[in-house]
Amino acid sequence: MKNFKFYLEQNLFGVCTFLGERMGIAIGNIRLYFIYISFLTFGSPIIFYLVMAFWLNFKKYWRLQKSALGGR
Repeated sequence: MKNFKFYLEQNLFGVCTFLGERMGIAIGNIRLYFIYISFLTFGSPIIFYLVMAFWLNFKKYWRLQKSALGGR
C-alpha cells in the first residue's frame, strides 16, 4: 500500500504535496481540507487546484527546457 501511495503522489499533479512542503503542513491534512472545502463550496476549489497543477507542470517543463539549452 505504501508503494501505491508513493506512486500516486509522484505521478499525479502534486499540488497538495507542493503546498504542504511550502507551508510546513502535513500533506494529508491539506488533502482533507481541500476535500472538505470542495464539498462546502460545491467544488469551486477545483479551479484553484487545476490552475496550480497547470502552473507546477509549466514550471517543471520550463526547468527542463532551461537545462536542455545549457542553462541560458
